[in-house]
Amino acid sequence: MRTKAVRLYDKSDLRLEEFDLPPIKEDEILAKVVCDSICMSSYKAASQGTAHKRIPDNVYEEPIIIGHEFAGELVEVGAKWGGQFKAGDKFSIQPALNYEDGPVGVLSAPGYSYKYIGGDATYVIIPKEVMELGCLLPYSGEGYYPASLSEPLSCVIGAMHANYHTKPGSYVHDMEIVDGGKMAILAGVGPMGLAAINYVLRRPDRKPSLLVVTDIDQARLDRAASLYTVEFAKSQGIELKYVNTMQMDNPADGLKEITGGTGFNDVFVFAPVAAVIEQADAILAFDGCLNFFAGPSNPDFKATLNFYNVHYAFTHIVSTSGGNTNDMKEALDIMGKGLDPAGLVTHIGGIDAVIDTTLNLPNIPGGKKLIYNHIKMPLIAIDDFAEKGKENHLFAELDRLCKKHSGLWNTEAEEFLLSNSRLLV
Repeated sequence: MRTKAVRLYDKSDLRLEEFDLPPIKEDEILAKVVCDSICMSSYKAASQGTAHKRIPDNVYEEPIIIGHEFAGELVEVGAKWGGQFKAGDKFSIQPALNYEDGPVGVLSAPGYSYKYIGGDATYVIIPKEVMELGCLLPYSGEGYYPASLSEPLSCVIGAMHANYHTKPGSYVHDMEIVDGGKMAILAGVGPMGLAAINYVLRRPDRKPSLLVVTDIDQARLDRAASLYTVEFAKSQGIELKYVNTMQMDNPADGLKEITGGTGFNDVFVFAPVAAVIEQADAILAFDGCLNFFAGPSNPDFKATLNFYNVHYAFTHIVSTSGGNTNDMKEALDIMGKGLDPAGLVTHIGGIDAVIDTTLNLPNIPGGKKLIYNHIKMPLIAIDDFAEKGKENHLFAELDRLCKKHSGLWNTEAEEFLLSNSRLLV
């Protein structure tokens, strides 16, 4: 099978290449990748090269395919897996390969470590360990992009599950956010922050009574408020407030005042900024849990914490790096019950847009950049479809379909793009 893929050779050395995949073995699966959502983690991997923990040292000679938030359909199933999977099945993949009984600290992952599997490719070979570890996940919903976005949603789900709280006199930790508690999501209207808001509002089993979302960009706050409304939150039993901390004289005091002075039980930090972490620390309630969600690129990144409160107010910190397979299953399940992750997506492109998008990701505004691997198309913001539609009917129709769905990407638009990509030529 011939494939086209974006491969990493060195720091910032990404190449779009065509090459032959070898025949699959009986314990492997050949798959077609339909779409991939470009993650900031891919930017970090590309910019760091072999300095990244998941990138092999011999990537210069054995380049890896990048991209790890992908979905598609199975093409050929090796004999070992014929009883579980079949050609035509739609899938998503949990890239964090969790070895419960194997070596501790295994970092190999599709999109970082493999020659023949990654999200930014037309066809890939799924290696045996993905199936053996239960990381090849069936998807039965409409379209493909929701399955692609199940991986970032699983990261949010894992973070919520990782929070914990204590009881005086007990060494047993109560895992999870406080049900009916007060939650803050700081720097929370980027792609992952939006995923967190969406999950908190639609989660069926555990919700805060108060959710405060902050940022310093009013336009992004306004977009978040239009997607995940105060009215909908109220229908779910949650008081939701969007706050621009740039408009506060003392953000920590102002945020704490919203809680009636008690502080927040659960605070999530969605930007690797020392000032934001210190603000989070300052607004914690007694036994409050600070979740540092954002992964920094700088290995020497530091911030100040109040250790007096750690000792006497039982405040504490936790972090996660990605979700596990159960988190991803939960993501797929909650999508089947009405959660649409389309609010994360602001740009659409083809495989030829991957290199520039990945290497310049921090400088491209908006949310998730969704790539369709079997088409050639520059990265275009959904908001720009109308203007592009003046010259090309395809974009005019995509604009119409997105406006039909409150300006969001949707399965109708996806199907139209995949069926009419010839109009891009």
